[in-house]
Amino acid sequence: MVRRGRGAVNEVRLRRVSASCGTRSACVSIGSGERGALGSDRMVREVEGKKETADGLPRVAASSYLNTAPLIWSFSRGPRRGEVDLITDTAPARCADMLARGQVDAALVPVIEYQRLPETVVVPGVCVGARREVHSVVLATRRGRLEDVESVALDTSSRTSAALVEVIFREFLGRAPRLEQSAPNLEEMLAAHDAALIIGDPAMTFARERLRVYDMAALWREHTGLGFVFAMWMAREGAGGRVAEIDFAAARDEGLAHAEEIAAECESELGRPRAELVSYLRENICFELDEEMTAGLELFFRLAHKHGVTDSLRPLKWLGTRGA
Repeated sequence: MVRRGRGAVNEVRLRRVSASCGTRSACVSIGSGERGALGSDRMVREVEGKKETADGLPRVAASSYLNTAPLIWSFSRGPRRGEVDLITDTAPARCADMLARGQVDAALVPVIEYQRLPETVVVPGVCVGARREVHSVVLATRRGRLEDVESVALDTSSRTSAALVEVIFREFLGRAPRLEQSAPNLEEMLAAHDAALIIGDPAMTFARERLRVYDMAALWREHTGLGFVFAMWMAREGAGGRVAEIDFAAARDEGLAHAEEIAAECESELGRPRAELVSYLRENICFELDEEMTAGLELFFRLAHKHGVTDSLRPLKWLGTRGA
């Protein structure tokens, strides 16, 4: 049954940390040849369009954002340092492109890309999602109701968030607003459209007077009763053996155990109190792909296919299962 409510709308006096799957955060930048707060001294060579290293380790890509930091901390600074060649990029969508081109063996990828990358499998148990409010993926509008929105400007840093907007409007609001990609400049977005999807740091910092701001994960929860998954580890089927040896769940647990340290390193960069960043990592972001989160993911896939957001509807294929 579809459930509706008012909890997802926030009159925006609450300011929370922003680091979503689309947030830029220099404080956790690694793998670029410069040392970030999470630390990295591994240089990656570009050879004929592919990422290669001399030691033949599995190549793993992830965006260097606050909400990915617990998933990659152990590989960059913790006990799993040296197990993989960790490559970071500026946006989750770019990680999907690297995986599609075979430049990496595994990547932390927007979930919608699973339906567009046929030769991929999912790492079980680990994700970047939210059971309720995510605080860093929001839809802002000057309209009184979402049902009155006729056009939406999309910050496409995360392809999953853009797809979520389309699914929510079509499935739950019975609307098909015009959707257009846009740079994440709220003033320009709202000058040309009724609403704007804002992701990451911009979702935290824009002036919110006379706006209604909807948390996208909370909207999903209101309509479905389920959590929402924004990104998950995926691997190329041909690299399954190499990637299966990587314990992504243990790396996650090790990273979360150092949430205070991660927050301390990001505090000045993000301009948010350390306690707020710790709360964001431990309470707002869900890193466990459990039964409820998987149910939300599978429903999202079905609805995306139903409304033509994706051409295919692939069942989840887990890394480590037969044939993966």
